[in-house]
Amino acid sequence: MTQPTKRRVSQAKSKLKSHTVFRMNVLFFSIFLLFSLLILRLGYLQIVKGEDYARILARTEEVPVNTSVPRGRIFDSEGRVLVDNNPVSAITYTAMQTTKRTEMLETARELARLIEKDDKRVTDRDKRDFYIMLNTEEATAKVTDEERRAIQNEDITEKEKQRKIDNLIREKITDAELASMSAEDIETLAIFREMTSGYALSPQIIKNEDVTPEEFARVSERLTDPKLKGVNTITDWKRVKTSDLTILGSTTTPEQGIPSDNLEYYLARDYSRNDRVGTSFLEQQYEEVLQGQKSVVKNITDGRGRVIETVPSDEGKPGKDLMLTIDSELHSALEDIVETNLRELKAGPNSQLVRDAFLVMMDPRTGEVLSMIGKKIERDENGQMVVLDQSYAAATAAYAVGSSVKGATLLTGYSEGAVSMNQTLIDEPLIIRGTPPKRSIFNQSHFNRIPLTDLKAIERSSNVYMFKIALEIANETYEYDEPINIPASSFQTMRNSFAQFGLGVKTGIDLPFEGTGYKGATNVGGNLLDFAIGQFDTYTPLQLAQYISTIANGGYRMQPHLVKEIRGASTDGQNLGPVEAVVEPKILNRISNSQAELDHLKRGMRNVYTGSQGSARAYFNDTDYTAAGKTGTAEVEYYDNVDSPFYTKDSLTTTHVGFAPYDNPEVAFSVMIPYITTNTGVVPPTSNLIARQALDKYFELRETKSDEPPSVIKPPYSDEVIEEGEEETIDINN
Repeated sequence: MTQPTKRRVSQAKSKLKSHTVFRMNVLFFSIFLLFSLLILRLGYLQIVKGEDYARILARTEEVPVNTSVPRGRIFDSEGRVLVDNNPVSAITYTAMQTTKRTEMLETARELARLIEKDDKRVTDRDKRDFYIMLNTEEATAKVTDEERRAIQNEDITEKEKQRKIDNLIREKITDAELASMSAEDIETLAIFREMTSGYALSPQIIKNEDVTPEEFARVSERLTDPKLKGVNTITDWKRVKTSDLTILGSTTTPEQGIPSDNLEYYLARDYSRNDRVGTSFLEQQYEEVLQGQKSVVKNITDGRGRVIETVPSDEGKPGKDLMLTIDSELHSALEDIVETNLRELKAGPNSQLVRDAFLVMMDPRTGEVLSMIGKKIERDENGQMVVLDQSYAAATAAYAVGSSVKGATLLTGYSEGAVSMNQTLIDEPLIIRGTPPKRSIFNQSHFNRIPLTDLKAIERSSNVYMFKIALEIANETYEYDEPINIPASSFQTMRNSFAQFGLGVKTGIDLPFEGTGYKGATNVGGNLLDFAIGQFDTYTPLQLAQYISTIANGGYRMQPHLVKEIRGASTDGQNLGPVEAVVEPKILNRISNSQAELDHLKRGMRNVYTGSQGSARAYFNDTDYTAAGKTGTAEVEYYDNVDSPFYTKDSLTTTHVGFAPYDNPEVAFSVMIPYITTNTGVVPPTSNLIARQALDKYFELRETKSDEPPSVIKPPYSDEVIEEGEEETIDINN
């Protein structure tokens, strides 16, 4: 080989070697970059997105299962059971994600041999669908090719086309064909519809009413039978109330499940469709507390998505218990007082319109509602007089209340500079052009001019004194037989002041809703005067109780509450569970009046009971305890349907508010009886009688109570038993 040739070969080898080194460097660098990217990606997935993927994995593998955890119980303030859970035997079915409908049908047939299942929930639609399932070819052949083509040619989606075909098949199933199904078929259908009513991996209750010991045993001993795959026997719970007190609320049954209007809300919170949920009042308000925590299981699946093992992941917990502020013994005694007086009133003259009576009693220091009573008198299908509970209406029903609110008017006058303490004004009939004469009940003569101090005005319930305060707030001067001009802002001034006491605004009670009353729409001059004596805007009995409590406790508007404590579930069934939360007193606001002004008003309210001309002297002058209060009578017009003889009728609504003891109030109350009479010239004293009897009973029972908080579970105060599903449907608008 010549020298030039050797040199060329050497150069070629050198060039090849350098290219190889370069390629190797590129390869190693690429591998380095790929590994770096992989490490970064793994770090990102693990550190940044790890928790998100863990939650997704948990949603995939961990399924909350309804293990029939007992719902929290409700006790009165002394530890007596008001709402309980009764254990019942139940048979359930849980479908797997891979379970076929044919397998479910086979299980339903086998289960129908072992238990009796009524068909009261089976609908005509269910029967038609089940017939089609049993006779698929015969049923589908009922729709002709022409009918199918006509539907297929319609300009609708494929899903809508199939729905129309399915509906047509159902329509073509005859009554004779439905009747051909045997009793065994219908019973199988009743079981099958329960099995298919929920999601996979969510237990469905097949039967939990009247499960006999024999049925429970027959099913229990065959749980390993492949034909009963997914079937289980458990202990379920039924909600039971020992009082007809409507504010306790109600729950759905497993058959009813979650109400459709709240379905998405509860499903997003891991509820199952057939879960019991609170649908009204305290059961609804405290749903998250009362609802137990379901157990969580982890389903281990094979490569085909079949569940091969179920492993407990988190044990369930029963719901927490509620202890109320209401003492059943006091409440029951006050109910008897209200009901007895209402019955006597209804049996008397001029009582065609009266049907309701309310009493609210609360602790003005804490806002604890000691009793909340609403009674409605009706006649049953046999014409017999019955009295029903409507305690909820004490927070929803609003009426004109009359002179009971004059304390708020006087305090508003003080704060607005319209009147001063001990100021004397003349009580005289006011003649305002375009308005009927406006006068006090005790001064009907056009010529009488009676000088009154503010305290005497409260004692004697002077309307005119309050009229003149309203006129001063409006900067309007009264002149005989001249019109008055009241600016709209004066109404707002009065309403803003009244709202400080809880009048015309929500009280904040722990119920899912409450009424605020009606605000008068017309603002003509005379209406402001009517407002000042409680005959324009309307208020609820609960608002009246909060108002008088605010006066009693020194000007603090306390938020009323029905729940006193939240406790853990009892561990032994004999002792109350541990206290987990205490509902502390909550001050909503302090009114703008000074303590001196409040004390001054309270002296006037004391005179209502003890003064020589006190409007309630006849009922409270001889008490063993000291008390103060204010009576009220509102002139109202009753409206009914046009076919009623009382379509429109003049009537009266009477009220009474008060507190005791006078120097250190521990109880405040309101009484209200709407449409008490059709003879407006005679005012029945029923509100005053209820007020006196209620306070007497409170102090009588107070002497028997211990200051020690309850620690043991006591039996119900009454023998009444109301099971879930038996509650009367409540229309809060009625």
